Amino acid sequence: MSIWVDADACPNVIKTILFRAAERTATALILVANQTISIPPSRNIRTLRVESGFDVADNEIVKRVEAGDLVITSDIPLAADVIDKGAFVLSPRGEEFTKENIRGRLNIRDFMDTMRASGIQSGGPAALNDTDKRNFANALDRYLARQK
Repeated sequence: MSIWVDADACPNVIKTILFRAAERTATALILVANQTISIPPSRNIRTLRVESGFDVADNEIVKRVEAGDLVITSDIPLAADVIDKGAFVLSPRGEEFTKENIRGRLNIRDFMDTMRASGIQSGGPAALNDTDKRNFANALDRYLARQK
């Protein structure tokens, strides 16, 4: 089992939680990005740098992920693709995306894209707060405990 991170948009505080978890559980952690990502020295943690471009990192994750792996992303289409391959998905806020909830999330995402395209400003997500960090850490711990 590996943990794949859509690292270009992943908050640093979440990466730090992932670094600690990968070391504690000896789990492979791969951060995929189109830029250089700083990681601590570890045999469990590595980066995979991809070319810049629309969805290049996402496509690489989908290509490499295997059933039972965990993917960390806020990207709903990426989440849907890896769920179809049998992987598990957590957002950086600790929300689990599943077969049961991903289609609804895709519909909301598409609706919001349509609204933005028509000129309606919806703002972005709220800043990550302590509750979000705690929710992520707890969800990650639950997932890793199930895998061991």
